Amino acid sequence: MDKYLSEAINQAKLGLQEGGIPIGSVLVHGGQIIGKGHNKRVQQKSVVLHGEMDALENAGRQPASVYRESVLYTTLSPCPMCTGAILLYGIPKVIIGENQTFKGSEKLLEENGVEVVVVNSSQCIEMMQDFIKTNPKLWNEDIGQP
Repeated sequence: MDKYLSEAINQAKLGLQEGGIPIGSVLVHGGQIIGKGHNKRVQQKSVVLHGEMDALENAGRQPASVYRESVLYTTLSPCPMCTGAILLYGIPKVIIGENQTFKGSEKLLEENGVEVVVVNSSQCIEMMQDFIKTNPKLWNEDIGQP
């Protein structure tokens, strides 16, 4: 498995250990992880700290040129909010661990020229399936379902 996706999975596991939702992400520039994060909605009572948003936040302010040369890895297909951030910063490529349990705004990314690669890692799928089965109320709250 790709070392960057492996780190995103490690981030997702960290989120789960903290009592949160197991979604992790890393931002890679020039072969180096410059930001990593995981969903912290539960832990920090945040409405915006999805895994991708946390990775971007932890990367700190970067010049536009850095974002335009970066790759974002995420364990789960990006929601509309995270997709908007990817488009806003001009990140050209997103590697998605899985989109079987939730298919986010991949089409919007592609329509805006972002290269989208879906790995469908069994590890990512099983982690989310187990979480959703065990925590359906929390999962539905996170994705805006009743």
